[in-house]
Amino acid sequence: MSDNRITRVFAELNARGEKALIPFVTAGYPDLETTAELVLGMARAGADVIELGVPFSDPLADGPTIQRASQAALSGGINLRQIVALVARLREQTAVPLVLMSYFNPILSYGLEAFVSEASRAGVDGLIVPDLPVEEADPLLELGDARGLALIPLVAPTSTPERITRIAAKARGFVYCVSLTGVTGRHGGFSKKLAEVIGNVRAQTGLPLAIGFGIAEPGQVRELAPYADALIVGSAIVNRISAAGENGAVKAVQNLVTELKQALVKK
Repeated sequence: MSDNRITRVFAELNARGEKALIPFVTAGYPDLETTAELVLGMARAGADVIELGVPFSDPLADGPTIQRASQAALSGGINLRQIVALVARLREQTAVPLVLMSYFNPILSYGLEAFVSEASRAGVDGLIVPDLPVEEADPLLELGDARGLALIPLVAPTSTPERITRIAAKARGFVYCVSLTGVTGRHGGFSKKLAEVIGNVRAQTGLPLAIGFGIAEPGQVRELAPYADALIVGSAIVNRISAAGENGAVKAVQNLVTELKQALVKK
């Protein structure tokens, strides 16, 4: 796969000895215009990569917070084509790397070739597909490689060393390391196997490693930063949007992103 914005951002951060902050929002929640403002606001607040969740009716990896946001976006008529068009508009205003997190069904319905072609042309840099096993990823991986669209895999605390080897061999962009067993947004301590899993992944790839699931506060960011190259924060941001309401969401999210990024850069 050719060099893209994700690769360049991680190289720049590494040269400065910094870790990346990757915030997540559900695209279309509360609406597409607010999503655009949220992305631009998070970029201004220091987000290094931004993950846009594609609403889906059966989001198995997501907890209640993101499920509710996803359902609200679907009720508003949001679909993958509109999100790709949103990325094209955002690309005119920001160079921050944009990653789509989508279950496989919306991509399949779109058509793999059409989706990869249009998404890459719009300015999507990466793709996370939680329900696409590595054994079935080759068609999408090959299309992505041809267009510079990174297919970013997930590694779970339960992943065996053998499975990690298979996943790492096909990883692009960075590897998403899940910090706990279960769904997004769940708190109650990170997996005791996290350090071991991170070590196993490090041994198999030179790609950056990002930790996500259950990270909500600056203290948790500081706790996990030594293990990874990036921290992903999702449910905490979606909760801020819900609590602040449409008019206050952008400011509330900017404030949280600023706090989280400061926790990563302060020594």
